[in-house]
Parts: sequence; structure tokens; C-alpha cells
Amino acid sequence: MIEKVQDNKGRGAWSIKWRLTVLYFVSAFGILLISTVILYWVLAKRLVKEDGQFLAAKIGLLREILKEEPNNQDVLREEIEWERAPFRLAKYYARILGPSGNIIIETGKMRSIAPVGIFPKPAGLSEIPSRATRRKSTNGHNLLLMTALAKAGGPNGGIRVLQLALDISHEDELIFDYRKQLVIVLLVGILLSAGIGIFIAGKGLKPVEKMTRTIQHISAHQLHRRLGQSDWPLELNDLAGAFDGMLDRLEDSFNRLSQFSADLAHELRTPINNLIGETEVTLSRERMPGEYREVLESSLEEYSRLSHVIESLLFLARAESPEANVEKKKFDPRKEIEDVIEFYEVMADDKGVKISFAQTSNPDSDFVLNADPTLFRHALSNLVSNALRYTSDGGKVDIGVSRSSTGRVDVWVEDNGIGIEHEHVARIFDRFYRVDSSRSENKSGSGLGLAIVKSIMQLHRGSVSVESEPGKGTKVTLSFPS
Repeated sequence: MIEKVQDNKGRGAWSIKWRLTVLYFVSAFGILLISTVILYWVLAKRLVKEDGQFLAAKIGLLREILKEEPNNQDVLREEIEWERAPFRLAKYYARILGPSGNIIIETGKMRSIAPVGIFPKPAGLSEIPSRATRRKSTNGHNLLLMTALAKAGGPNGGIRVLQLALDISHEDELIFDYRKQLVIVLLVGILLSAGIGIFIAGKGLKPVEKMTRTIQHISAHQLHRRLGQSDWPLELNDLAGAFDGMLDRLEDSFNRLSQFSADLAHELRTPINNLIGETEVTLSRERMPGEYREVLESSLEEYSRLSHVIESLLFLARAESPEANVEKKKFDPRKEIEDVIEFYEVMADDKGVKISFAQTSNPDSDFVLNADPTLFRHALSNLVSNALRYTSDGGKVDIGVSRSSTGRVDVWVEDNGIGIEHEHVARIFDRFYRVDSSRSENKSGSGLGLAIVKSIMQLHRGSVSVESEPGKGTKVTLSFPS
């Protein structure tokens, strides 16, 4: 029974094993059928050709006898009557007619089997018949007939008509038996090809079954398992590599999601616990209106922090959506940089930090940026905010723009703050990742600012890079495609 599997729409579909088996069966059947037909046709044609050559040779021999010894009846009789004895399977008949159509000599019983009237028109004196005529004998046997003119030698010479017949009934039986044998061979070959096809298809798909079993054991707790590429056939190597690549991405996403969930729970737990604790303490006894106001103000700070975290997470979720796109337009980034500097000048003055727009090597250069201005300001603001947070009093924060050798526009923010340890640089763009809470006196950050910067650059098909040295400062560069 043909195996079938059901697809998602409930429609039956043949398995690959049976598709291969059927294709192998059809191709083998076609080859066997064509081979048997060709063999049968070749045998039939060969027999007809040999029979025609035999009759033509006999005509040539009788012509020679009539030419050399026309009156030697013994030689003619021997050729016509006695020589048919070796041809017991293919019975040979010959007849010689005179000019008036009278029978001069013929093989015994030929008149009742092959009468004179069934023979075709004779070939000319110098013509050798190339094809025999097929006729039915009076006893129902199949005959091959050939007729030719011959010239008798001697003083009484004249034109003779040679009529030859060959009983090919045995050949028909041979061909019929051969046809039956070919049919048997064809049927046996079909059955063997079907069985071999099933075996070959099953053997060939063993790696697929092995791959399926391996995949079935991969779960959320075993994402580290891989198919590998060394043990598979060449055709499955690319598939195994692509599947392992998908597992790498899934494992990375799963780990990030797990870490994100843990970080999110931790990040939300602190303000919620603070709110619960303050509320419980406040409700433990009657208090003055001013005390309630202090609690509400403190709660408002925690609410603001929660709101900021939620808004940041929503932004990241939208930015990583496959449908997310940005409304790009061309603008001069220097104008946006000056607006950001103006916004953060008050905060910088409060900390005693100098914030400025660094001069480029060519101030008159045309820096045209093709980006979303709002997202550009958002990313730049996050970098400036971080720089101010980790720069001590008396420090400085520089913002600059330049064009790289590849034509990309680079916008960078550089500070001379506390810097970042080398082992932490690769992870500072992860969500909720903080190098060390002791790095800043201001611990109000959510750990999402740089993650948002990275998402914004990915939306613009750009990149972000960090150069930092502990105790000397950090430089973050946003590289936008031209």
C-alpha cells in the first residue's frame, strides 16, 4: 500500500520514498519495454532478411544451372526436390515454368501448397529480387514467395520463370514463443524494478530518517544539539548546515529572551517592591498630610522609572519587528547635533562638564545624512546622556561628525570619563546590561539606552562601535550608510 502523509490542509501527498519508487519503476518499465520491443523487432527483421537472402541465393543458383546445364534434369531435380531435406524447419519449395506457363519441374506437393497463381510478378533477367512477398498457403501456413525470370542456355534455350516459396510457419512460432518470453521477462523485470526501487529509495532516505530522529530530540532544553555536516550525504550537507545555523540563531534568541525575561523581572521588581514597601509603611498608622505627600512624590519617581522602562521596551519591540521601517529624509546632522547640545547644556553645567561640538577637519564639508531625524536625535541623546552620567566634574563631552574613506557619515560622542573595562565592551549594547553599579553615582539608568541606540542603527542599516580605555574615557561612533 502506498504510504501517504497529510499536509496542513488535509490533502494527501506521497512520501518521497514512494515518489522515488514510482519514478524508478516508471523509468525501469520504460527502459525494459523499449528494450524488449527493439529486440523483438530486430529478431523479426533479421529472420525476414535472412529468408529473403536465402530465396535470392536460390534464384541465383537456379539461374546458373539453367544457363550452364539447361537440359540436366537430374541437377535441377536435385536442387529443387532433394536439397529441401536439410531444411526440415524451414520447408523450401521451388518451381520452374516454361515460356507458355507450363510446369517444367517443381517440388513435390508444391502445387497443392503454393499454386502458380499466388506468386507475385517476376523480377527481370538481370534483377535480383530484394524483397519476398508474404502469402498464406492453402493449408494455412505462412509462405514467403519470390519470382524471377531466368534464361536457359543451349540451342533450346528460352525464358524460364522461377517460383520459390519458403514455409516460415516455424519462424512465426519461434517469434510467438520469443514474444511470450519477452512478456515474461518484462513482467519479472517490472516486479524486480519495483522491489529494487523500494529498497534503493529506503536505503537512500536513511540519512533523512536519521536526520528526522535527531531533530525530534531537539527541544527548548536541548538547543545545543547540532546535526553537523560531516556524516551526511553531499545533498544533505547544505540542509544540515542551514538547519544548524537556524538552531544557532534560535539558541541565541532563546538565551537572549531568557536573559531578557530575568532582567525585566529584576528591573520591575525593585520599583514595585519600593512602592509596596512605602505604601505598607505609610498605611501602618495615621500620618500627617505632608507625610502622605512625600510618599506620593516618592511613588511618582518610581512610576516614572517604570514608565520609562516600559516605553523603552515598547520601542525595542517595534524596532525589531519585521514590519518596522523608518521615514528617512536627507538633512545636515550638524544642526541636529547643535540642538542636542543645547538641550543638555543645563545638565552639563550642573555637573561641571563641558559639552561642545568638535571641529571637523573640513568645517565646510557637505555632511548629508539620509536618516530619520527623530530617531537620530533619540540615539544621539542616549549617547550624550550616558557620557554625562559617567563623566566626572570638570570633564568634557565632545560631539563630532566626519566622513569615512568608504563614504559613510560617522557621528561620534567622546568623553574623558571613567571608561569601560575591555571585557564589558562587547556586552554594553545588551538590554539591562550594566558594567558595574559603582561606575556612576546616578543609578537611575534602566540599562536600555545603548540597546535602543543599537536598534536604531540596525533600522538604518548602519553600525555602532565603541572605543574605550578605563580611566581615560569612551568614544561611541554611529556610522550611517551614504
